[in-house]
Amino acid sequence: MTSWLQPPQLRIGEDSEEHERHATWLELFYDLVFVVAISQLAHNLHDHVSLLGFFGFVVLFIPIWWAWIGTTFYANRFDSDDVGHRLLTGLQILAIAALAINVHHGLGESSAGFALAYAAGRILLVIEYLRAANSIPAARPLATRYAQGFAIAASLWLVSAFVPIEWRFGFWALGLIVDFATPLTASKLTVALPPHAGHLPERFGLFTIIVLGEAIIAVVDGVAEQKWNIQSAIAAVFGLGIAFSLWWIYFDNIGGAPVRNARADGRVALLNTWLYTHLPLVIGIAATGVGVELVVASEAGVALADNYRWLICGSVALCFVALGILHRTGVIRYCKIRAKYRIATAVVLILIAILGKGLLPLTVIALVALVCAGQVFQDMYQSRPTTRLSDAI
Repeated sequence: MTSWLQPPQLRIGEDSEEHERHATWLELFYDLVFVVAISQLAHNLHDHVSLLGFFGFVVLFIPIWWAWIGTTFYANRFDSDDVGHRLLTGLQILAIAALAINVHHGLGESSAGFALAYAAGRILLVIEYLRAANSIPAARPLATRYAQGFAIAASLWLVSAFVPIEWRFGFWALGLIVDFATPLTASKLTVALPPHAGHLPERFGLFTIIVLGEAIIAVVDGVAEQKWNIQSAIAAVFGLGIAFSLWWIYFDNIGGAPVRNARADGRVALLNTWLYTHLPLVIGIAATGVGVELVVASEAGVALADNYRWLICGSVALCFVALGILHRTGVIRYCKIRAKYRIATAVVLILIAILGKGLLPLTVIALVALVCAGQVFQDMYQSRPTTRLSDAI
């Protein structure tokens, strides 16, 4: 802690960009509560594997993810290590913990508690932005715009807790629209205060690690749910292979260059693409973990249930569609070839879901794992060093 009471600091600009910057210990501690929240979301999907269940999973996932996004972008620009910021972050941790507690019946009897918890988190973020607006004149227009937009969204969520449940989700939708639209309406202001090019990719990578960690936990839980045998062991290996492949494909292509280019050229649209396209990616990874657990825990000699097959194939396909968009737009390594392969892989996975009726669990997870591994080998092949004939002579 640098001091007892210190105003927010502007952590971006030419001087700060010259220094390498990593997530603080407080940010890493804050991330721990999202490990719990994602785990609760995964358990809820595990108990409701259907199209409606997946829709509910997405509806509850979005505000939790957006709460993490809000604090991450605030810390990227205005982080300070004083008592005020630490206490506000601690209160935000309590709000996210309350979200996690209310996940299991978040679209039913616990929906009011979920709404109040989310509103509390947004109000705390508004207080953070008001502090920044008051302390940093150069950042006042952007911080004020964010505070206004997020305050309106928080108000809608707060009101939703006190209206009949048939009206509640309409207020949620309006609140999320305002939340998501606020950064878009502040695009011109963002040009003057773009995020730190080194810190932002690391933070997104850390959240991706959180959801990948859920896939690892799912493999262990899936094996633990049944008597150990060779089929479950092999299925577990394939499940870990899926998580490892997704890790490889994402982190082998991530970097800060797109953010630096966006800062240099004022291309705020690229930053917005970075932000919003990560949502389907992390949803897909989190759902993949649930799918892996269900496949591994399924009876080896019985055809995999249709809803389980669609969950694992569809979730991994969603990951590859998001990765294809990220490649095509240059948010991660710009590569049209890799973008095409990612989309083609998603199509193959959907075909497995459609045509794989009657396949055993081990067969399904093996096919998915091999398709994912194929993308790893394709990247390795494309990135291989080439030697000219003249150099070899």
